[in-house]
Amino acid sequence: MRWDNLKIEADEGTRLPGYRDGAVVRRFDAPEALDMRFYEVRAKSALNRVPEASRMPFRWTINPYRGCSHACVYCVHPDTPVLMADGTNRAIGHLRRGDEIVGTRVQGSDRRFVRTVVLDRWSTVKPALRLTLADGTELVASGDHRFLTDRGWKHVTGATAGTDRRPHLTPGVSLMGYGALPEGPLKDEDYRRGYLCGMVRGHGSLATYTYTYRGRMPVLPRFRPGLADGEALERAERYLAGDRVSAHRAAFASPGRPTRQIRTGAPAGAERVREPIAWPRTPSAAWHKGFLAGVFDAEGSWSGGVLRIANADPAMLDTTLLALRRFGFGAVMGPAGSSGCRTVRVRGGLVQHLRFFALTDPAITRKRSLAGMAVTTDADLRVVSIEPLPGAMRLCDITTGTGDFIAGGVVSHNCFARPTHTYLDFDAGRDFEREIVVKVNAPEVLRAELRRPSWKGEHVAMGTNTDPYQWVEGRYQLMPGIWEALRDARNPCSVLTKSPLLLRDLPLLRELAAVTDISANLSIPTMEEKAWRATEPHTPHPRARMEAVAELNRAGIPTGILVAPLMPGINDDPRQVQAILEAAADAGATSIGGIGLHLRGEVRGVFMEWLAARRPDLVEYYQALYARGAYLPRAERDRLSRLLSAARTRPMAPFRRDPADAWPVDRAARASPADPFRGPRPRAAPAPPAAVQEALF
Repeated sequence: MRWDNLKIEADEGTRLPGYRDGAVVRRFDAPEALDMRFYEVRAKSALNRVPEASRMPFRWTINPYRGCSHACVYCVHPDTPVLMADGTNRAIGHLRRGDEIVGTRVQGSDRRFVRTVVLDRWSTVKPALRLTLADGTELVASGDHRFLTDRGWKHVTGATAGTDRRPHLTPGVSLMGYGALPEGPLKDEDYRRGYLCGMVRGHGSLATYTYTYRGRMPVLPRFRPGLADGEALERAERYLAGDRVSAHRAAFASPGRPTRQIRTGAPAGAERVREPIAWPRTPSAAWHKGFLAGVFDAEGSWSGGVLRIANADPAMLDTTLLALRRFGFGAVMGPAGSSGCRTVRVRGGLVQHLRFFALTDPAITRKRSLAGMAVTTDADLRVVSIEPLPGAMRLCDITTGTGDFIAGGVVSHNCFARPTHTYLDFDAGRDFEREIVVKVNAPEVLRAELRRPSWKGEHVAMGTNTDPYQWVEGRYQLMPGIWEALRDARNPCSVLTKSPLLLRDLPLLRELAAVTDISANLSIPTMEEKAWRATEPHTPHPRARMEAVAELNRAGIPTGILVAPLMPGINDDPRQVQAILEAAADAGATSIGGIGLHLRGEVRGVFMEWLAARRPDLVEYYQALYARGAYLPRAERDRLSRLLSAARTRPMAPFRRDPADAWPVDRAARASPADPFRGPRPRAAPAPPAAVQEALF
């Protein structure tokens, strides 16, 4: 790498939130660093506490870099509607962090709609393409964006060979979802009156009553509709106010859930209700939309994939059927029950039911929730065309709790960008992969933190978030200073990496091993060339990693291997595992651990796309394996553990450091009179060697 050919783009005037000093911005003339900027900052701390809820067997870690050059950017047009958790739609450009939306998750053998939240949102400017589907749905997205199809996740554009090879959309491929929905109704006077007619008459809440007063029995109107959902009552109260009917809400006793009603105690007010709910001679389309929304709020339901509206009034039933057929809905009416009530069912499945909600917009959002429903549809969502749009345009994306969301009526993958990058006022999209923060003072800050009286000398694990020996370490060389600080503090530590670059610091590791406990692990999931190129094409060769294991052990650094991730049906063949273990034994590995594949959040979508492209025969198997969460079932984890034990052809030899290999360290010369580490210091128990580092897998 041509690291010497660098330029400083800005002086110490670029300031990042959370850092007291300005940042120096650099660019490097190296293939790996083209179009990237490195922000050299002075961090306030180097030690990071691992959350208590974490499964990690350690509590402290060090991460000298923030940002990742391997993140992907997936974006869609800001006007693209996103399905909210309440069944409504909102443009992705208007979403905010914390908004509740709908995502999907594989449960059992089905993918189902679930509630999730927006973790972050950002925008970028880049070229875009227009996708047209057979049902008329149009989507504008970047070429990197991915949609769920009947054949797995696919990018908008790609190639079948070469460096751009990746699963991508082609004409005829069907997307998953329900497709574009009609725009919501214009809530004019006709709509409002139709809603009141459907809700009030559907509820049967306008009636008369009599009472005795001074020998007379007057007949008076009464208006007291009651519902458990306040949304419909609030809308009705607002619409009535437009017709000069004064009403107020109040609670009343009813079996089941707490119920509220709107009421008007004045006979004149109740009588005025008759005007807005009157049957029109020639109902408009807007009136019929409002009527359907109102009668659904009053007596409708949607559960088990069935949308029904029940009533006993023949006029209400006839008007409901007429309105549904006006908008092209298939509907059937069932026989009358013992109470005389009949039920109108809307046919057509999920697509027609969502079209009903979009066209009419009922007020009660609880009745519109998709949560728990299977992602199946009869909509014709075949890709008809993919055409590039001229120039570049502003596109938006979000990060969600499930790793996906519903955009334009189809299941859309979210971006990998980590939301924490926005805390630095960086865009969480492209900035995450091109704006890398480097904590240039991490070694000196660590040294100060290790000298604090409050520090108890707990084990520190490195490589828990990003690999400390990623390629940028070749330029900044922060790890030697970190090792020196740990050495001088005699603090127990460990490192997990995929890179033989660790050998560069072997002299420091030997010095550290002379004064405290240190261990290393290299992640090596396979020794087969084909499997390595298919699963980890951008990592150092497995043989180079295994040679590093041997070199470290010869130098007196206890080093093991982590067979991770172990993927059932992919790299768990006993012969493959046997080859790894035999090579590990030859390398003198002090420990061998194995970790089953974890599929958290967006990682699940990425892996399942890769699986669909490379091993489609395993897709259903993996859906069943991970139906209950991100981890393999215990029975499968136990099987992999037994596999590692059974594959060992000879036991691991106990590690014994040759005294001749221990580099003498003059601790007295390093200690100053004020050195708080002078003299013997108890060693903390070493951490388990097989620490999980999911970011590397």
